[in-house]
Amino acid sequence: MRRASLPEHLTTGTFSLRASDKAGVTRTRTAAKDLVTVSRGIRMPVHSGAAGAAALRAYTDLDDTSILTSLSAAHVWGAPLPPGPGGDWRIHLARRRGFSFPRRSNVVGHLLSFLPDEVAEYDGVRVTSPARTWLDLASVLAVQDLVAVRDYLVCSHGPGFPRPREALCGLDALRYVISRHGGMRGIKTAREAIELVRAGADSAPETHMRLALIDAGLPEPVLNHVLFDQGGLPSLWPDAAYPQWGIALQYDGGHHAGEEQHLRDMERYDRTLALGWLEVRIGKQHLEGDRPAVVRKVREALQSRGWTRDGR
Repeated sequence: MRRASLPEHLTTGTFSLRASDKAGVTRTRTAAKDLVTVSRGIRMPVHSGAAGAAALRAYTDLDDTSILTSLSAAHVWGAPLPPGPGGDWRIHLARRRGFSFPRRSNVVGHLLSFLPDEVAEYDGVRVTSPARTWLDLASVLAVQDLVAVRDYLVCSHGPGFPRPREALCGLDALRYVISRHGGMRGIKTAREAIELVRAGADSAPETHMRLALIDAGLPEPVLNHVLFDQGGLPSLWPDAAYPQWGIALQYDGGHHAGEEQHLRDMERYDRTLALGWLEVRIGKQHLEGDRPAVVRKVREALQSRGWTRDGR
């Protein structure tokens, strides 16, 4: 006997029996072998390949009070997390204080207080807002990693950039959420991190590069700086820059290893030189250790362009 097809919205990720009941799907159908029992009352099609919000959707559909928070909310928003916390794929599920504690396999339960604008819906999932997610992460991340998450959330590029990007939240929202939760765990870390946040860093390594330079006493590079060609048209968009000394910093991640990308990098390097600028290429290895090599590379570049320790 051929199985009845599921409604389309139940095929894209996890779904709760509550949702399938509402859709008129029988319990016999939800027990079929083409569905996996992910957790009590939660099913997922065997070959769905769901990830991100789609994989977690059912957990906030179990009732009207459950909200994804902490590391799970960070995964939904796509925030960059360091290897330890980033590898924690347990589901952080919260209910408001006064409701029962979330208890089920692979779930880290929380009872929290949320103000009305601190809960959002993203791709069908109830999740803490970007600003509140960041504040919750302050209790589990180090300052530099918290800055990297915040840089990601506030990053924006205007229409003049090859890949325009709107911020998920503004710096004011971040300051506001701190002001409303003075007694929360991690609030001291959050207050320290907020002063180091800048808009314009596209990745966590770019943030770590900037912080390493600041910690070493070097000038802070500028983000979102555009180099224009002789005709006045946008030509280059370095990851960070020192306009005063004509230095462009470019972080080259793993995707730069391919031959095609290598040729593009060489062409970018030549254009940088043609505009009278010096390009400093930074790799993952230059950010490692207690005395990262990025400091030496950038210091030497600055000195070659006339920078001195007293800032001139």
